[in-house]
Amino acid sequence: MKINIKSVMALCSLFLTLMPISLAQNSAAPQSLREKLVQAIEFASQNQLQIISLKATPLSTIYEVELSTGEILYSDISGDYLFAGDMYQTTGSGLLNLSTGTRQIRTQQKIAAIPEDEMIIFTPESEIKATLTVFTDVDCTYCRALHRDMATILDKGIQVRYLAYPRGGENAESYEKMISVWCSDDRHKTLTQAKNGQNLPERDCESPVLAHYSLGNELGISGTPALVFPDGRLIPGYVEVDRLVTMLQVD
Repeated sequence: MKINIKSVMALCSLFLTLMPISLAQNSAAPQSLREKLVQAIEFASQNQLQIISLKATPLSTIYEVELSTGEILYSDISGDYLFAGDMYQTTGSGLLNLSTGTRQIRTQQKIAAIPEDEMIIFTPESEIKATLTVFTDVDCTYCRALHRDMATILDKGIQVRYLAYPRGGENAESYEKMISVWCSDDRHKTLTQAKNGQNLPERDCESPVLAHYSLGNELGISGTPALVFPDGRLIPGYVEVDRLVTMLQVD
C-alpha cells in the first residue's frame, strides 16, 4: 500500500490534538492489568525495566505500555499477552501511525527536561524561527557536514542546540574529545575546532556527555547526527539546509 506521507503527518498532528478527548472516557487501565504487568516486567527484571505509562488505545481491549527504555509494547486487557510493533489506523488517506504520537510526546518531554546550560547552543542574531536539537559526535563525517552549514542555518532563523552522542559511549574514540569540548571555557569555539579535526588540549570535568548518550539510547538513536524537531520527530542523518527549512516550516 502506498502511504501518502503529507496526509499521514497531517492526520498524526490532528490525532495528537484530539487524543486527550477521545481517550478521556477510557484512559485508566484496570488495576489488575497494571499489577500483572508490574509483576511480569518490573519485578521479573529486578527493576531494570520500568513501566513509564499504561494507557488506553482506540481498541477497547488493548493497552499501550511504555517502558523506561523508550520501547512501546501493547497488552491485551488480561495482561497474558504482550506484543511489540507500531499500531496503525487505516484512513481514507493512508495509514496513520498511532505509536508515533506517543514517541514524539515522550521525546519532547525528555528533551525539555535537559537544562540548556548542558547544551552547546548556536543562536541566530535575528529572530529565532525554529529550534533544532542535534545529538552529535565530533568525529562523525555527516555531523561535520551539518556543522559546516551552521552559518546558513542561522541565517534562516534556526537555532541549533547540540547534545553529545559519542558513538560507542565511553569506548568511542571521540569520547575524550567530547569531554574536552564540554569542559572547555569556550564550547562553541572548541566544538568547531574538534569538528575541523584539530587536536584539542585534554580537559576533564563533571560533564553531561554520558547522560546525553544514555538519553540518546533511550530515544532509539544509533547514529549521528540525530535531529530532534520541536514536535518531537526524530530524524536520523544529515539533512540539507533547504530541506530543513521546509521540514521546520520556516518562512
